[in-house]
Amino acid sequence: MYQPRMKKQTKILLTVAIIAVVAVIFIYPRKDQIFGNASQGSSSPTGGTAGAGQVLPVNVVELRPERLENNLSVTGTVLPNETVNLRPEISGLVTKIAFREGEFVKKGTPLVYLNDDELRAQYQRLEYTKKLFESQENRQKQLLEKEAISQEEYDIVLNQFNTNLSDMNLIEAQLNKTVVRAPFDGILGLRQVSEGSVISTTDVIASIVNIDPIKIEFSIPERYAGMVELGSKIFFSSEAGGQQVEGTVYAFEPTIDSGTRTLRLRATSPNRDRKFLPGMFVRIKFVLGVEENAFLVPAESVVPELNGYKVFVSNAEGVVEEKQVSIGTRTETQVQIVDGLKEGDLVLTTGVLQVRTGMTVNYNKIN
Repeated sequence: MYQPRMKKQTKILLTVAIIAVVAVIFIYPRKDQIFGNASQGSSSPTGGTAGAGQVLPVNVVELRPERLENNLSVTGTVLPNETVNLRPEISGLVTKIAFREGEFVKKGTPLVYLNDDELRAQYQRLEYTKKLFESQENRQKQLLEKEAISQEEYDIVLNQFNTNLSDMNLIEAQLNKTVVRAPFDGILGLRQVSEGSVISTTDVIASIVNIDPIKIEFSIPERYAGMVELGSKIFFSSEAGGQQVEGTVYAFEPTIDSGTRTLRLRATSPNRDRKFLPGMFVRIKFVLGVEENAFLVPAESVVPELNGYKVFVSNAEGVVEEKQVSIGTRTETQVQIVDGLKEGDLVLTTGVLQVRTGMTVNYNKIN
């Protein structure tokens, strides 16, 4: 009977010891919170949790006029300044190709020569008849001055001479079409024809592209259409990264796209180093407007309400006051205050959910 009773007592003692250890482990780290809250709650006259003499530390910003850019982030596509597929105006045999693929050429540079033997033969024949008609016209003119012939006889010869000149001009124009020239300064693409091939007016010889300057095409939502002006600035960069490049809006569509409810715009920008190529995807920051003296506060300072917005401000003694405000433009981190505050106000950026009107705070100015 002695041994079983001892075992039972040992088990009870071990159980009590384990419970005591668990209780100490759980209660000891929270003793200040448990007993402190009880004592503070009993001593607070308003039944709140803040003890007498405690001051909430907060950060504030002093309201000052700042420069505000109203920017819109969109995407766009790079377009060439000019681009065209080179085609001949007449059909013919390619006798000479006078360009290298990928080279830069100036406007008017001969690129491709077509066979012009027949046209030159016709032009030479007209040159011979021109001399004959010219001499006849001179003789008839002298006879007309002496009244040896009638005016009608002179007019017939003069008409023959003028007709010959017109035929020569026609052949000369056709000869010019046998040479394909660069229509503007640009870079030539890959060649699509070879010497000896017969080409028609539908055959592409090569492409030519002018990429300095470049054009940037993009669209903005219709609600911003009234803020668009010619000369507005944009800043764009490619997916490859690098520094943002400035551009200028030079044209936009006069109508809103009814399918997308957007307005299409085009801007231009220098591209002397050929960093941007047509077809590139770019990210654009479109500057809708600039205000030099705007009041800006951090977005976390503004508290939305049913009837508008409010902020908390502190006076020099650290007493908090609630103020109704009207907001304007929003950026990624800031909000413009258009009404309700004045220069020099200390606007809380932290503790806005804990403070109340009349509460005293210990503020730290972060600007």
